[in-house]
Amino acid sequence: MTRHLFLIGFMGSGKSYQGRRLAEKLGCPFIDLDAFIVTSEGKSIADIFAETGEAGFRVLESNCLHRIAALPPSVVATGGGTPCFFDNLDWMKRHGTTVYLRTAADVLFERLRGGKTHRPLLRDLDDEGLRTFIRERLAAREPYYLQADVTLDWSQADVAATLERMITG
Repeated sequence: MTRHLFLIGFMGSGKSYQGRRLAEKLGCPFIDLDAFIVTSEGKSIADIFAETGEAGFRVLESNCLHRIAALPPSVVATGGGTPCFFDNLDWMKRHGTTVYLRTAADVLFERLRGGKTHRPLLRDLDDEGLRTFIRERLAAREPYYLQADVTLDWSQADVAATLERMITG
């Protein structure tokens, strides 16, 4: 790989899972942007949200994203909102290839309902609130996601293998 590969999509779409698998197949580094932020700040995402709110987190997220340019070409799993703030999407497109992992709202609901306590934006939602949140946020964010260089539907049998074929020809 000569450029970064940025995986974008809603939380729970499989960016980290597929990203790790793809990086292993390609023999390149994997970066989870949230983990990068946690390491950089020495605080959990939940703590950062509690201290700075979403607006403060988004500034920090953008700054950390831009630091990735200095690193060797990697598979990067971004946060669900990363491409929707500041110039992040344009920046990612200039520094690599963006891939949207498109996932149906009902699949996202099933994946996210059990792990709400680990996600600051979901922590206080009941099931109906979670369904509403997913529908509304997905509708707001999908115009950004659809600007990706490549869109892959999660229902494809093996997203990592499809991405590997795209990259290696």
